[in-house]
Amino acid sequence: MDFLRSIMLVKSVENLKSQAEASGLRRALTGTDVVLIGTGEIIGAGIFVITGTAAANHAGPAIILSFIISGIICAFAGLCYAEMSAAVPVSGSAYTFTYATVGELVAWMIGWDLMLEYLVGAAAVAVGWSGYLVKFLKECGVKSDKHWVEAPWDFTDEEGFKSTGSYINLPAVAIALGVTVVLCLGIRQSAVVNHIAVGIKVTVILIFLFATFSYINPDNWKPFIPEPHNGKDYGFKGVLRASTMVFFAYIGFDAVSTCAQEVKNPARDMPIGILGSLGVCTVLYILVSMNLTGIAPYETLNSASPLADAVANLGMAWLRILIALGAVAGLSSVILVSLLAQPRIFSAMAQDGLLPPSFGKIHPRFKTPVLPTLVSGIICAVCSGLLPINVLGDLTSAGTLFAFFLVCLSVTVLRFTRPDLERPFRVPLGPFVIPILGAATSMGLIVTTGWPTVLRLLIWMALGLVVYFAYGMRHSVLRTGKKPEGLERSPVEEEKPVLESA
Repeated sequence: MDFLRSIMLVKSVENLKSQAEASGLRRALTGTDVVLIGTGEIIGAGIFVITGTAAANHAGPAIILSFIISGIICAFAGLCYAEMSAAVPVSGSAYTFTYATVGELVAWMIGWDLMLEYLVGAAAVAVGWSGYLVKFLKECGVKSDKHWVEAPWDFTDEEGFKSTGSYINLPAVAIALGVTVVLCLGIRQSAVVNHIAVGIKVTVILIFLFATFSYINPDNWKPFIPEPHNGKDYGFKGVLRASTMVFFAYIGFDAVSTCAQEVKNPARDMPIGILGSLGVCTVLYILVSMNLTGIAPYETLNSASPLADAVANLGMAWLRILIALGAVAGLSSVILVSLLAQPRIFSAMAQDGLLPPSFGKIHPRFKTPVLPTLVSGIICAVCSGLLPINVLGDLTSAGTLFAFFLVCLSVTVLRFTRPDLERPFRVPLGPFVIPILGAATSMGLIVTTGWPTVLRLLIWMALGLVVYFAYGMRHSVLRTGKKPEGLERSPVEEEKPVLESA
């Protein structure tokens, strides 16, 4: 019983806030920065790839409805993240939120799980970035040797892993390491680079919308919801299936919550950043899907680059090159934000004694967590260079949805365990409706990813338990009362550590 109680200890919100003030991270981000960071993470492979695939195979022109449904579902989790990040404005995202609500063991598991979303997710996007770079270079007349731009292994459910004959995906490795260097230099510099990348890809998307508007043929939207045919389930069932696919195009808004400790006014700016970036991206997704299905029959869009191919069929070669360039810039910002988020989770876990103290140290000059940033970047580079994108993408999706599930539950728990806590932003309709809807839909989508992905998720979680019991539990600040060596703590924590049981 004592053992169970010890792993269910929760960290008080007061301790979390006081620890944040002593961390050394610089509060340099504004509300605009936060919206652009969220937008930079969300807009990526989804708008450049998934839109066409989902329309061609499942929804047809009704892909517009799929994006609306997915946006509403994602908004459930977004509202929960907004309340938690405003009430607990510290680095760590879902890890920190669960530590303050359901206990240390669950917090460790979610921190371990978030590696799938951010670190493995960045690797998956780096592979996509490599593919678009190769396409862009090909448009410019430069051919690439496939041995150096593809992973050495491919994976299918039927055959498992098999050799591709390639050596390594070198462009993916290069972008992962390049972004890592930028992130080590400082949060302000990283935000500037992100602003430039977001500006490029949003500009390209707007050019696509304006340039193709006059080419829209309303006949391509008929029927709006196709009947099942050619062995494919279209109809409303297809719309729902496409919603599951395009949901993953929204992944990334929660990365905003990992930099709450570096926002000037988190109580105001965190809800603005999370909900604002979701709103901007939802509108852009709907407009792009409307134009795309309007300029080309939906069954022709099953391509790795549907936007570029659709405009090429219109004879707009200049726009095809521009779209490839926008995709390269867009995916660059996604990688940057993912690798911005992961080290800050490592740092938060180290501050709590669950990881070695070296992961929690802030560089005296750059004011960034340099060591965890380097570790994250190197692991990302290795994964992106060696593993196929479908394996990386499936793991990312499952990890993200599990994080959504726990954050939604944390909102309800914290409303009852800490009713006195100041909440600058509250989820509307009380502590049950939206959080429970968010948790239920997230868990439902995990199941739809298929048993191979669920099995990998369970194996990853089991490995996390081994690491926790071997190191984290024995060094936990809450369990031992000992501060991590070399990491400063705030005077509040030194005078009176606060322990609570869930």
